[in-house]
Amino acid sequence: MKLQESGEMYLKTILRLSLQQSTVHSIDISEFMGFSKPSVSRAVSILRESGYITFHEDKSITLTETGREIATRLYERQVVLSHMLMKMGVDEDTAYEDACRMEHVISDQSFEVIKSYLNIADEDIVLSADPKTGLLRDI
Repeated sequence: MKLQESGEMYLKTILRLSLQQSTVHSIDISEFMGFSKPSVSRAVSILRESGYITFHEDKSITLTETGREIATRLYERQVVLSHMLMKMGVDEDTAYEDACRMEHVISDQSFEVIKSYLNIADEDIVLSADPKTGLLRDI
């Protein structure tokens, strides 16, 4: 089943939250995304049924290997694209919002060329990004 953009955003949110705190619960996702608890409950149920996340006894949520791969790819794209736009003079808020839209549609080839042009190695991304803002700190 092809994951919709909204599902991708939930996976990326779970990844970002997991970088900030030891456990992630539906309420954390709801607060981070500004969505109602019922909306988040429905979305995470679909993600669980599709094999992207796992629920644990304490009601915490973790990404499966597949879910983590997707979330990491999206997070990397958002971070790099935001960084590129800000380097070009776009203000931080606009760069972040535009990158969030662009991350879903940019081709792998174009993205890899942008990373190469900016001299950003894969391992730099998650380590150098601020999980709260999703922006690169020091590259």
